[in-house]
Amino acid sequence: MGLIIAKSVGTAVERHRVARRLRHVARPLLGNLHPCDQVVIRALPSSRQVSSVRLEQQVRRGLRRAFESAGADR
Repeated sequence: MGLIIAKSVGTAVERHRVARRLRHVARPLLGNLHPCDQVVIRALPSSRQVSSVRLEQQVRRGLRRAFESAGADR
């Protein structure tokens, strides 16, 4: 899994906090992926203010949409 967290998200401390939160919510979801699957998550500036529950919902939705558009039945 890769993360893209631009400077527009905030200060270095805020970017690292967002990265930690994203890794925390994505880790259990990524266990279901095939070893050849590659995932990159791009954090938007609004990700700094959303709750962890909402962040997890958005990551789930993004993964589902990515695999649907790739033709994977998951």
